[in-house]
Amino acid sequence: MRKVGVILLSGGLDSTTVAAYAKRQGYQLRAITLRYGQKHGKEVQSARKVAQELGVKQEIIDVSFFRKLAWYSALTSPQDFEVPRLRNSHQMAKDIPITYVPLRNTFFITIAAASLESEALSLIENGKVNPAELEASIFIAANAIDCSGYPDCRPEYYERMTQALFEGSKLGTQYKIMINIQTPIILKGKADIVRLAMELGAPLEYTWSCYQGGEIPCGQCDSCILRAKGFAEAGYDDPLLVKKGWQDC
Repeated sequence: MRKVGVILLSGGLDSTTVAAYAKRQGYQLRAITLRYGQKHGKEVQSARKVAQELGVKQEIIDVSFFRKLAWYSALTSPQDFEVPRLRNSHQMAKDIPITYVPLRNTFFITIAAASLESEALSLIENGKVNPAELEASIFIAANAIDCSGYPDCRPEYYERMTQALFEGSKLGTQYKIMINIQTPIILKGKADIVRLAMELGAPLEYTWSCYQGGEIPCGQCDSCILRAKGFAEAGYDDPLLVKKGWQDC
């Protein structure tokens, strides 16, 4: 079976873990990292280093126009909205926070699917690969447990998106190949994700999860709090903090 895959790599803990997982599964893997007008560029820098460490070919694509469309978010309009700080798990679960970027994952998946379908069609129509021997997967680090309630991080969303890609693609309608959307950590808590990452040897020391773009993680945003909680519960020191000498941050 020829297995081709695309990983949406943000440079954070979760997507780095999923990238390491996909590589372990034997996929001919490419990483796509998107500049969508997010608040800072540190995660893109991290994604570049992670891809290098994993030996995965990476495409960094500028889609910064998306910021003008999905402007109602603290991540795309930091001048207008503040990132929530020092929230507990109950507060995080209460509603969908202002860090939600409207339809971001839908946009990202569409881009990944277009790239993956192009590659798959080329293998079939130019490379003479038997469609029955081809598997195509998008990997995304969606998580329904520690997701701050984002609606595009839920299993039912990905089930419907997978069906939509089948119905709306040549790969699906002509060659009957499903563009799978694989979400291997969607039902894992942050501690379980940390454990999986450590088992896979994922290069976590190069990752960046903080919503802020400072020299060190802020330690106060939802993402920092969830990351710290995950490492503490898993019983590991955060390799990023250890590498940089930031253990006390």
